[in-house]
Amino acid sequence: MDFASSDAGAGVPAGIPLTGGNAVSTKIVVAGGFGVGKTTFVRSVSEIPPLTTEAVMTQAAADVDDVSGTPDKVTTTVAMDFGRISLESDLVLYLFGTPGQGRFWFMWDDLVRGAVGAVVLADTRRLADSFPALDYFEASGLPFLVAVNRFDDAPVYSPDDVRDSLALKDHIPVLVFDARDRAGVVQVLTALVVHALAGEELQAGPVPAAP
Repeated sequence: MDFASSDAGAGVPAGIPLTGGNAVSTKIVVAGGFGVGKTTFVRSVSEIPPLTTEAVMTQAAADVDDVSGTPDKVTTTVAMDFGRISLESDLVLYLFGTPGQGRFWFMWDDLVRGAVGAVVLADTRRLADSFPALDYFEASGLPFLVAVNRFDDAPVYSPDDVRDSLALKDHIPVLVFDARDRAGVVQVLTALVVHALAGEELQAGPVPAAP
């Protein structure tokens, strides 16, 4: 997966210009369970007005969506969130937030197409909600990391404790951050880019010696 040649523009909404010149643009997916902070993540860091598809939750969905862990949440993402951030003058990331409820997971394949990596957000109050996203990206082979979003009333655990609870492999980064804090979100995205590049180097393997 070469960043410079990946299908970074796949799924970019109409009217959003892609980079030109020597800049590389690439696609990042932000995933996780319902109400874990994906929309906040994209909004906190996007340098353009973010595109969101939030809809007011209605009584009709009461028997479908489990909101017991997020009783104060009144809206939900029904398609995707979209934003853009320039990490460097020559690297632009297009962020695609996935919907969290199971009834919208059929959209994931389209949203993930062309991505070079994914951020899986986690809430320590509901770590089990992370498993569907983790299973998805492990099966797809897409590089990912886990970013634990700090909620004010959530128990605090170390990254190693989270890793053990989620049965993550040692090479998968685990970070703790606040999705409302732009600097923290930038740190997570930077870590993902480094992780994805490291994976590419491992896949490429050593260059054979000349005969």
